[in-house]
Amino acid sequence: VQLQACGGGLVQAGGSLRLSCAVSGQTVSSYDMGWFRQAPGEERTFVAAIRRSGGYTYYTDSVKGRFTISRDNAKNTVYLQMNSLKPEDTAVYYCNADGDLGNWGTSGRRYWGQGTLVTVSS
Repeated sequence: VQLQACGGGLVQAGGSLRLSCAVSGQTVSSYDMGWFRQAPGEERTFVAAIRRSGGYTYYTDSVKGRFTISRDNAKNTVYLQMNSLKPEDTAVYYCNADGDLGNWGTSGRRYWGQGTLVTVSS
């Protein structure tokens, strides 16, 4: 499985970006798909996820109401729509494909995209 993330960039606070993660080698509906982010000097942390079954979505508290994760099975792609961006959202964003690991930690996760940088200026 290969993941290709794109869509990052520089945006002013309050602006929006949409990240995309194209999946190849397997169908996107075969996995729980997630977005994680890593700010400079910090660990990689969970942002959002969508379950392979039922399409249930999950978000870390700091992005609830601002970010939306979605999946397009026809395009084999997962998206992260980010609105009302804040400087503290600045990070490299990574997409992940995996089974149900029972938690949203990074340990044991198998398939990662290469990361896309989001920079939010104040």
